[in-house]
Amino acid sequence: MIRFYFHPTPNPAKIALFLEEAGLPYELIPVDTSKGEQHAPTFRAINPNGKVPAIVDTEGPAGKETRVFDSTAILLYLAEKTGKFLGSPEDRPELLSWLLFLASGLGPFSGQAVHFQFAAPAGLDYAVNRYRREAERHYQVLNDHLEGRTYMVGETYTIADIAAWGWLDRASRVRKNADNPLGPFPNLKRFFETVDVRPAVARARAVGKDHPFKKINDEETQRALFPSNYPPAA
Repeated sequence: MIRFYFHPTPNPAKIALFLEEAGLPYELIPVDTSKGEQHAPTFRAINPNGKVPAIVDTEGPAGKETRVFDSTAILLYLAEKTGKFLGSPEDRPELLSWLLFLASGLGPFSGQAVHFQFAAPAGLDYAVNRYRREAERHYQVLNDHLEGRTYMVGETYTIADIAAWGWLDRASRVRKNADNPLGPFPNLKRFFETVDVRPAVARARAVGKDHPFKKINDEETQRALFPSNYPPAA
C-alpha cells in the first residue's frame, strides 16, 4: 500500500496521475499546506523539506516501510517498482535527461512565475518578467523537442510525459492573462492535449476533491506557504 501525502497543486498532481495510470492501491493523506500542516513534525519525518508530495510505501525494499519525497524521485521509484512507464532500456539516458530538465527547469520557473504574478507584492516587475520569460523559454525548448513526436521520450507514454503534464496543466497561471496560453507553442499544446484526454487524468483531477482544503489567502496562509518571508519567533 502507498500512503500518498497530497495537496491539490501541480507536483502532487503528477503522482496522482501515475497512481491512477498504474492502478496502484493507495491511501490518500491530505496535507493542507495553507494551514501549515506540512511543517508538522510528523510530516517532516517523511519529508524534511516540508513539501508535498511525499509517499510511504508500506511494502518497500526488503518489506520495510520506505519514504520517498520530491515528485521526480517518487515517479522514478514507483515506475521502477511497478515496471511501468519507464520506456525502453535504450531510452533511459534520454528519460533521465528530460525528467531532470522538468524538475530543475520547467517546474521551478513555472512555480516562481506564478508566485511573482499572483502572490508577491506589486512593483517587482523585474522578477515577474524574469520568471515568466524563463518559463516560456522552457515551453519553447519542449515545443522544439516535440516537433514530429507524440511523447517526450521514445515511442511510448512515460513518466516524463506525466511529469510535464503536471505543470503544463497550470499554463493559464504561468502565462497570466494569455487568452490561449499554449497557443504560441503548437507542438506543446498538441502534446498536452494528448495526455490530458487519457482516462486516468480525469481520475487524477478528482483526487482530494472531497477534502475541504483551505482556500482563504489570509495571514495564516501566507506564513504557512512562505515562512522564510517572516522573522522567526523570538
